Amino acid sequence: MPATPRFPVIIGPTAGGKSALAMALCDALRDHGRNGEIVSADAIQIYRGLDIGSAKPTHEVQAAAPHHLIDVVEPEDAYSVHQWLSAANAAIDDIRGRDALPIVVGGTHLYVKALLDGLFDGPGADEALRDELRAMDPAARRAELERVDPQAAARIHFNDERRTVRALEVFRLTGRPISAHQAQWDAAGPRADALLVGLEWETDAINARINERVREMVRRGLIEEARALWEAQRFGPQSREALGYKQLIAHFERRATLEEAIEAIKIETRRFAKNQRTWMRRLLVGPAAVAFKGDSVDASGCVDMLVRRLCGASP
Repeated sequence: MPATPRFPVIIGPTAGGKSALAMALCDALRDHGRNGEIVSADAIQIYRGLDIGSAKPTHEVQAAAPHHLIDVVEPEDAYSVHQWLSAANAAIDDIRGRDALPIVVGGTHLYVKALLDGLFDGPGADEALRDELRAMDPAARRAELERVDPQAAARIHFNDERRTVRALEVFRLTGRPISAHQAQWDAAGPRADALLVGLEWETDAINARINERVREMVRRGLIEEARALWEAQRFGPQSREALGYKQLIAHFERRATLEEAIEAIKIETRRFAKNQRTWMRRLLVGPAAVAFKGDSVDASGCVDMLVRRLCGASP
């Protein structure tokens, strides 16, 4: 076995089976005398109480294999990618120190990108400037982004205030578009001890899974969970933007009917999954990457192949 074996980083669209593959890998590793521990790379699962809408692993699943970076902070609190990366690296080192295999799994692009390539070293937050940008008319703010950074505008949704504000903040503070800074970041080589594992889905298939997942979340009590947090004023500026919760907050605040809110969750989740698939294709080009068809994982023998590769039986 190599001195520092690779650890898997499982990515793919939401509702695409990432968590199920991670658990199957843990089960298979035990048959080879290894233990696997899961490190979540999900920016919503870090929040306590945001359970159903984040598809957080159940207590039973978490009892079957150790999980890290779930329920880290209260929903009122902010949590940065810097905090996540520091905690993730500490967890990975700790897991390895116990001769277990870290399995990173999650769909938050920025978390995975930071883990693989390090952090984009942009300027710090300027709260006065952010307040000024937030106060702008949304159409004027969008027009400025399209003018100064058309690449970022093509990537950032019109309604994504947080990322729009950050892109304009970086431009105004540095005189360079955030996309130019990120291009330098992209040029950095990925870390050598990670194996990227991507789950690929056809659009129609993943969209059907997303629609069913949203329906199941509603059946399990998503509306009640979100309403309880909202009525208790538990949502902070960051957590209230979480997919699924943001749309329901609009309903609670009488800006949308319940039917409109649920449909918006489906639409925005499908859009998010499309962005995830685009981002994943860009990553799955290096030698330390492998892709599987998400709808044939069980039949493709991918778990056995990953175990052999990760346990050193094949390069």
